[in-house]
Amino acid sequence: MAKTQKPKDAKQTPSKDSDKIMEEGGAVPAVVEVIVGRTGTRGEITQVKCRILRGKNKGKQIRRNVRGPVRKRDILMLRETEIEARRLQKKISKGAFS
Repeated sequence: MAKTQKPKDAKQTPSKDSDKIMEEGGAVPAVVEVIVGRTGTRGEITQVKCRILRGKNKGKQIRRNVRGPVRKRDILMLRETEIEARRLQKKISKGAFS
């Protein structure tokens, strides 16, 4: 008996692809709750606080650095949820030590 094959041009839905990535332990969804500020030498990185939606750290709120446009209630797909970004340091204005 001949096996039936799917045509090569048939596309899968994005939800199946994202489920496959999450099953393999590749990515965990997190929702952006607070935008903390900008960082990086040119201000190109945004630091955010996000809450993990799935996985072993579900419900945990962590601080992450994000490159590119981001706003509140965006969903980030994180490769790992163990390491947290350092806090932003406050800028010291001139004459602060006098």
